[in-house]
Amino acid sequence: MKGIKELEKKKVPVIAVDEQELRSHVSEVVRQSVEETLNGLLDAEAEALCQAKRYERNAQRASTRAGYYGR
Repeated sequence: MKGIKELEKKKVPVIAVDEQELRSHVSEVVRQSVEETLNGLLDAEAEALCQAKRYERNAQRASTRAGYYGR
């Protein structure tokens, strides 16, 4: 039977971590988070400026939020 000291000498990695893959994944998660945050801020600012939500129709407003106008 092997002793604890002998087993401690033979440390075998239980989990292998690919640092490059981890960094890439973290970078992508951060990028997505920043993108969602910025898009949310831009949508909120557009709603405030237009006084309408996305795709909202209002008879009192001549313009539409999406910038579409009849030709």
